[in-house]
Amino acid sequence: MSYLGLDDKKTAITVKELNILLADYHLYYQKLRNFHWNVIGKNFFDLHEKFEELYDDAKLKVDEIAERILTLRYQPVSNFSEYLKTSTVKESPSDLSDSRMIETLLEDHGIILKQLRKVAEVADKGGDEGTIDLVGGYIGELEKTSWMLDAWKMKTNDTHKTL
Repeated sequence: MSYLGLDDKKTAITVKELNILLADYHLYYQKLRNFHWNVIGKNFFDLHEKFEELYDDAKLKVDEIAERILTLRYQPVSNFSEYLKTSTVKESPSDLSDSRMIETLLEDHGIILKQLRKVAEVADKGGDEGTIDLVGGYIGELEKTSWMLDAWKMKTNDTHKTL
């Protein structure tokens, strides 16, 4: 790994956390596919399209995370059985209401954001700016997506916080 100039021991810790993130994104991706296929009701058209947009984005992130692990000269976890054991995101049933689907995704966003921040923290300790840059962008995107999904589920008489 000398061409990257990173400490092998610190990088191994970063890769461990990246593999957890990879597993989280795989389960999140599959959950989005599940919701895309199984959403019903008056919000079908909006949510069917939104879930597809989100799983397309998650699919790209899965590839980018795996490629970052490879760039660090490690092998990414690549078996679904390992993802199920490693991920802190859990599977969901297919028969949830549209609003429960959104609530479930927001819960998952909290889990993924926590893992993204953990990856950034260990990468920072290892001087791994490439990983910090990658996950930093993901954090901002996921926070914005979470805000939008949260706004979708709000009632029109809900208000914003004021200072």
